[in-house]
Amino acid sequence: MPLLALPAVFMRGGTSRAVMFHARDLPERVAWDPIFLAAMGSPDPNGRQLNGMGGGISSLSKVCILAPSERADADIDYTFAQVQIREAAVDYRGNCGNMSSAVGPFAVDEGLLRPNGDTAVVRIFNTNTKKIICATFPLVAARAAVDGELAIPGVAGTGAPVRLDFLSPGGAGTGRLLPTGNVVDRLDVPGVGPIDVSMVDAANPCVFVRARDIGLTGGELPDALDTNTVVLDRLQRIRRAAAVAMGIARDEVEARLSSAIPAIGFVAPAMDAPTLSGEMIKAGQVDLTARFISNGQPHRALPLTASLCTAVAARIDGTLPSQALGREPEGAVRIGMPSGILTVDADVVRDPAGAWVARSGAFYRTARRLFDGRIYVPQSEPAT
Repeated sequence: MPLLALPAVFMRGGTSRAVMFHARDLPERVAWDPIFLAAMGSPDPNGRQLNGMGGGISSLSKVCILAPSERADADIDYTFAQVQIREAAVDYRGNCGNMSSAVGPFAVDEGLLRPNGDTAVVRIFNTNTKKIICATFPLVAARAAVDGELAIPGVAGTGAPVRLDFLSPGGAGTGRLLPTGNVVDRLDVPGVGPIDVSMVDAANPCVFVRARDIGLTGGELPDALDTNTVVLDRLQRIRRAAAVAMGIARDEVEARLSSAIPAIGFVAPAMDAPTLSGEMIKAGQVDLTARFISNGQPHRALPLTASLCTAVAARIDGTLPSQALGREPEGAVRIGMPSGILTVDADVVRDPAGAWVARSGAFYRTARRLFDGRIYVPQSEPAT
């Protein structure tokens, strides 16, 4: 049977890469999973995705689907798909903040909207989280600018800045900023025992633990974590228990079905720590230290939605990220992570009833089109 050829664009957004599709070029939604799995080269028991466009790590195994929006408050509808590497599974339950930075430039360059002037403001409706993201970026000759002076940790070179404003990011996955109503919960986790966690849902649901409570300093690099199977197993057990506590899964069996949501990270106070480039972060340069596990793998930077959630949690008195701060940052929260320092704005306040409200979160990324053309995937066998 001949291969199916589909128009596609391959883009980098922040520290991730994805295949970008127009929704109009895809079949009905129920037929998406086999296409996305084949496009990425999954499932691959070797974990390398050599038979597709994936790169063997979660940040390089992503798909974005774009279409003009019919909503009055949005220009573009954006659906994110996290393609698993070793399993035949596609997860639509969360968003990717890094790839969100590529959506606006894609929409402009593909003619889905035609802004005037030298700056584009694109209102993006993320269908996964039902949240609005506002992307602002410069234009050159009516196309998204590529050249610029912004450098982001984990990406070589510089590029044009893309500002992302996540509007009302609280409750993106569970409907509540604090899904249990508490800033800290003590979970009794099978195989781990009692442990303090903070469960916060902003941009994506996340669960935070103290690095020291799982036998870590917080400054470990991904390769060291990759070989620490005991800690990785412990974190997955905590993540699954938190999924049930947050109402994301009914039980541990269901929690195993999604390795993406909730994301799990561990936090520690500001510290001197090495980066993947070999440079050192000094404690005085950051407000706290964080590491995240993404789809079972230590993330080489930080998932951006998890970064936003970390910054929001740090603004909520009593959470574990807030405790790691030790003091209130004067401006944006500076997070020390494996690829360097990530700075995230988070506007968090109490409402008249005393409940915490996340009004917005913002950060800057760069994005670049890498190539476009057609992607070839095996056709599914017709039903008989």
